[in-house]
Amino acid sequence: MNTVPETPADPRRRLKDLPVGPGVYRMLDAGGAVLYVGKAKNLKRRVSSYFGRTLTPRHARLVSLIADIEVTVTRTEGEALLLESQLIKSLQPRFNVLLRDDKSYPYIQLTTQDDYPRLAFYRGPRRTEGRLFGPYPSAWAVRETLQILQKLFPVRQCEDGFFRHRSRPCLQYQIKRCSAPCVGLVTPEQYAEDVARTAKFLDGRAGEVIDELIGAMETAATALEFERAAQYRDRIQALRRVLERQSVIGEDGDLDIIAAARETDVWCMQVFVVRRGRHLGNTAFFPKAPADMEESALLAGFLAQFYAVHEVPDTLILSTCPDEAEILRAALAERAGRAVRLQVEVRGERARWLEMARDNARFALQQRLGSQAGYARRLESLREALELADRPERMECFDISHTQGEHTVASCVVFDGEGARKSDYRRFNITGITPGDDYAALDQALTRRYKRVGQGEYPIPDLILIDGGRGQLAAVNDALQELGLHGLNLIGVSKGPDRRPGAERLWLLGREAPVILPSDSPAMHLIQQIRDEAHRFAITGHRQRRARARVTSALEDIPGLGPKRRQRLLKHFGGLRGLERAGVEDIAGVEGISRPLAQRIHAAFHRDQA
Repeated sequence: MNTVPETPADPRRRLKDLPVGPGVYRMLDAGGAVLYVGKAKNLKRRVSSYFGRTLTPRHARLVSLIADIEVTVTRTEGEALLLESQLIKSLQPRFNVLLRDDKSYPYIQLTTQDDYPRLAFYRGPRRTEGRLFGPYPSAWAVRETLQILQKLFPVRQCEDGFFRHRSRPCLQYQIKRCSAPCVGLVTPEQYAEDVARTAKFLDGRAGEVIDELIGAMETAATALEFERAAQYRDRIQALRRVLERQSVIGEDGDLDIIAAARETDVWCMQVFVVRRGRHLGNTAFFPKAPADMEESALLAGFLAQFYAVHEVPDTLILSTCPDEAEILRAALAERAGRAVRLQVEVRGERARWLEMARDNARFALQQRLGSQAGYARRLESLREALELADRPERMECFDISHTQGEHTVASCVVFDGEGARKSDYRRFNITGITPGDDYAALDQALTRRYKRVGQGEYPIPDLILIDGGRGQLAAVNDALQELGLHGLNLIGVSKGPDRRPGAERLWLLGREAPVILPSDSPAMHLIQQIRDEAHRFAITGHRQRRARARVTSALEDIPGLGPKRRQRLLKHFGGLRGLERAGVEDIAGVEGISRPLAQRIHAAFHRDQA
């Protein structure tokens, strides 16, 4: 690719110099902001057409704002389509179809690198240790599958820190959902069999698993091990029930079913995910689109952006034929590295699933419209209550969470004109302050956040909310002043009498008395929603940080104390708590523990008392 430079004063003067090959064009306004990104087979012909034809109202509005045009030449039209989708996602031009899809799909991870592999929820880069199964359309779908697997195959799902320091089986063993490899109640060979069957099930080879279990059941029955045979029988029945519920009749491959629904100017795209013949769940997206956009154009824009960041299945079943379908299909095939089919006219079971996707799209749209109307009323009520000139389009709220000053985490949540914008949420691990000093924690979090705002990485918010009263508000204002950010709308939200919900007090800079809104005020409901979300996000981060600290046991940092000796100690004393209460002589009395090692172990638990 090569970018054509130069910036003419009149965009029409660029037309004669445009190349005739494929590429991507960007329409810019007088301030340099990108208004629209498009692709073309012939850049010269396509861009020139904007200035010499009868235009729709939307295109006429676009052309009236164009001050400059930039183009990037590509080798093929498919390459132009992929580049267009990447630019739309990063630049968010207001005249394009905009897909707010901020998260990657989650997976199930099998940690095959461990001696006793575990199953876990995973979201992140595909290049990671172990095996990944999925993707699943939502975190809920992953967790439901993990619950099902726990009932079918006794493979552990506990964290490594919990697993390494067990001295007796946990509750999961008692209810027959784990075989307790942590304390040696299953042989490595038996555990490996369960892991292999789990992987086959997740690979869509459940038929093989059933055949293996039937064989094991018959072998156990022949050996007169009737209790073991009954266990296999129960597992086979449970597996068949799961398959009946999840299977898509007549399917054994990977496909996505995508349907659109529209109400007024709001669109919903419903995506059903089928992998290896199993329905893994569905999710709804609400892309932004110009008012006069047709479903075929919207679908083309949605597919290009969605599959720029998500796995492309073998087949896409669509509610309508997208614009330039052949170019889109070729671009998706290039990205997937194999053939991709786009199907619109389908029959039988596929037609039933497509209609189900349409129904779900319409239902999700109705729910969205109802919640949007209520959210718009809350925004307007907030503007009136705080006497703002305009409705706030971006609000950021901060909260602090810690346990007696330890593992302090600050959260920043972001709400815009449509609701929570989770892609812009951030957490800050707070260090280097006096434990429990919330003022210093807020100062550090806001300084780190708004340094980046000052550098242009994030837009300046219309409203900043702080969980706290006048003191916290003053600390925040001082931090912003030091960064050179003046005139921002700051609100402190403190608890009311008896910490009763609905009696919160709002503190504004320059006002001695707080603003107290009625408990049934829509503005108060919105403030509570934002504040509660900041609190949830902060406390979740704090718990994760605290859990990570606890997972790293004091025993693991002691030289000369390997896994077998740790296990022996924990069994002898009944766990970490019993070991912590033991003296040096008691610890040295355990087989394999010398007196110098016992002294190091004792010191590790009593550093604070030294």
